[in-house]
Amino acid sequence: MKIFYAVQATGNGHISRAMELLPYLKEYGTVDIFLSGGNSNLKLDAPVKYRSKGLSLYYTCNGGLDYWQIARRVNPLSLRKEIKELPLEDYDFIINDYDYITSAACKQRGLASVNFGHQASFQSDKVPRPETISKSGEWMLRHFSKSTRYLGLHFRSYDDFILTPVIKKEILEAEPRDKGYITVYLPSYCEKELTEIFSKFKEYRFEIFSRQSAAIHETGNIKFIPVDKKLFNKSMINCTELITGGGFETPAEALHLGKKIIAIPIRGQYEQCCNAAALKELGVLTLPRIDNDFVPIFEKWQNEYRPVRMDYSKTIPQSMERLFAGV
Repeated sequence: MKIFYAVQATGNGHISRAMELLPYLKEYGTVDIFLSGGNSNLKLDAPVKYRSKGLSLYYTCNGGLDYWQIARRVNPLSLRKEIKELPLEDYDFIINDYDYITSAACKQRGLASVNFGHQASFQSDKVPRPETISKSGEWMLRHFSKSTRYLGLHFRSYDDFILTPVIKKEILEAEPRDKGYITVYLPSYCEKELTEIFSKFKEYRFEIFSRQSAAIHETGNIKFIPVDKKLFNKSMINCTELITGGGFETPAEALHLGKKIIAIPIRGQYEQCCNAAALKELGVLTLPRIDNDFVPIFEKWQNEYRPVRMDYSKTIPQSMERLFAGV
């Protein structure tokens, strides 16, 4: 069987999941990867057959989306050409992890595909949403990457087509430890802003993973570390707590390890607001932003919140069984 696997490269979660799933997908046939998007910090440790700048999200330095950068990098003519030329007819099975180009090409040619990943779960109304529903955000989650079948991933199995998260092997096999520091991954903040925020907590140590860091360096109680898979896994396995955005993979891994979490969604990214709503239901502290109240909130988190632990160890075998059912 020839398998076409489209992976969205906005952020690191899709790539992280793809690296974990590839060995299992290869048991079903040969896999060609289409990497679409241009602002992830992780490299896909596998041959990439097709590459596109696609449609990506970009961030400011203070917790939000950079709409100017997003709009400036969109090239409609290039997208139209890629949609037309993507050789999907050569494949027996198409897996799409939230890529617009693959979705549009399949629709144009009447080809079947499976939307497999976190965003697929939002086809269900049973998945938690924030108090304020965004009509444009809902439209994007449901229509940006349309497919003929959906297999979603979320913190809980909210619907019959939704499985729990895919967790990296290093995390699944790890023995969590507490080495007395807090791991921080807030990709929509820059080092200057992160320093201002976390230097106030002098009695705490922070390991902060920054898209701006080219090498490990320290300033006061903060160690800045480049975004790197092995370094991040090690940091999270051994941390006391985690402060992160409203993404999916990183909070899921922290829940599996039983680490206490603060989740702060990227402003303007509706999917992350939905994830925060789901995490809040689980008992995780979620914040809409970091503001002047962050110091007392942080101290309350230290004193009153407890870790939440989930078991996500069986997801990959279930995913493969459901993905290829009937094929």
